[in-house]
Amino acid sequence: MKLPIALILGLSALGAAAEPADTATVDSTKTFIFTDVINIPSTSVKDQNKSGTCWCFAGTSFYEDEIRKNGGDSLDLSEMFTVRNCYRDKAERFVRMYGQTNFAAGGSALDVPYVWKRYGAVPEEVYSGLQYGEDKHVHGELDAVLAAYLKEIVKKPNKKLSKAWMKGIEGILDAYLGPVPETFEYKGKTYTPKTFAESLPLNPDDYVPLTSFMHHPYYEAFAVEVPDNWLWEKYYNVPLDELKAIVDNSLAKGHTIVWAADVSEGGFKWNKGVALMPKGKSESDMDGTELSRWVKLSDKERQNNKYEFEGPVEEIVVTPEMRQEMFDSQETTDDHGMEITGTATDQKGNRYYKVKNSWDTNQVYDGYFYVSEPYFLAKTMDILVHRDAIPKEIAKKLGLK
Repeated sequence: MKLPIALILGLSALGAAAEPADTATVDSTKTFIFTDVINIPSTSVKDQNKSGTCWCFAGTSFYEDEIRKNGGDSLDLSEMFTVRNCYRDKAERFVRMYGQTNFAAGGSALDVPYVWKRYGAVPEEVYSGLQYGEDKHVHGELDAVLAAYLKEIVKKPNKKLSKAWMKGIEGILDAYLGPVPETFEYKGKTYTPKTFAESLPLNPDDYVPLTSFMHHPYYEAFAVEVPDNWLWEKYYNVPLDELKAIVDNSLAKGHTIVWAADVSEGGFKWNKGVALMPKGKSESDMDGTELSRWVKLSDKERQNNKYEFEGPVEEIVVTPEMRQEMFDSQETTDDHGMEITGTATDQKGNRYYKVKNSWDTNQVYDGYFYVSEPYFLAKTMDILVHRDAIPKEIAKKLGLK
């Protein structure tokens, strides 16, 4: 169906570079009807497959979309170039810390600008990272080999570190992902990874990481305490309502957002293309028949029942205190990196964020899904946005203006 003229004019007044959708999207069960309101054009959905590199797929997709927004070409940038450089630097840090820090496949969206500034970037066609007989990324063996190698290195069997151990890391990475090219040809020009990155209309210093937790002061920056933040990068801390305001303002201005979140909740239904935080039933909500069945259920069955939904349901009201408790108890965990590309409503008028994932397109919305506002408020770990997307009054509090 067509959007109301008033809504289209309202979006134009916000200056959205985003494109209003003109059709409703219906899932295969006909029970959720989503209408896109803001739908920012994005590059194609990629597949991280069997690799723990969601952080890189999300950050790279975000950069591709920002390059296009800034007038550049629609590019397919190499995720594995970034991953390889992070593996190497993580290994070095792990050894320098005597093995007393995290070494794993996971990372942060801030690892993408970290590599961009230090090592550059390359197109996917130059560096696919598929040097080991697979058509898609399968990193189980690579991760196991790297971890086992480093475990032995930090034991220092020679009583001190040799000058060869880093060559071993490089050899493993070359074998699986391929050597990094010193120069390459692209569209008739010769580049190094650094000169290629410098040729693109994107400045990594234009992007601001943000989060919202109560165990640190607001309007200051702190390192989010999760293992995959191996660089101990700092995020600006803002109140929860302001975090949401930043996301809404960013989308209205046509900027997507990198979104790190917990996707382990029962209300995260990837195959249905939706993520909710259901309130769940109480005895006062039920008639006699329902109540008689309810009282016979175990606590586990009642909990599972909360997440059995086929369409929109009432959701919890998320407060900063509730969000903090979920983080402190580690009920909210740092699971997954994605890209927010728009907003939508369901048939009952509930508001959602449209999210681009990196789990291929063999899913009801071709690799996208819809996240309710309560889910976003409860389960967001952190975000990365363009500095111009932050409302001026909030930017001033953060000392960014």
